[in-house]
Amino acid sequence: MIKYDRLWITMKDKGISQYKLIKYYGVDKAQLHRLRKNMVVKTIILDRLCGILDCHIEDIMEYVPGEEPGEGKILNRS
Repeated sequence: MIKYDRLWITMKDKGISQYKLIKYYGVDKAQLHRLRKNMVVKTIILDRLCGILDCHIEDIMEYVPGEEPGEGKILNRS
């Protein structure tokens, strides 16, 4: 599972609030909601966040194996 817990830490460290992302950088509220819920987001959003926060992708997201059923398992495609 991809988790965005690091995003909120990086935002705090950089002094950028969700309000600033929405008001000054044009980030959509729905995208922030999806990030809060660790849902699927477009890579363009992640790219924009890295640019806004002047950080690397690993500063805003991480892969956590085994968080959901079937994660980390190789599927039999025969």
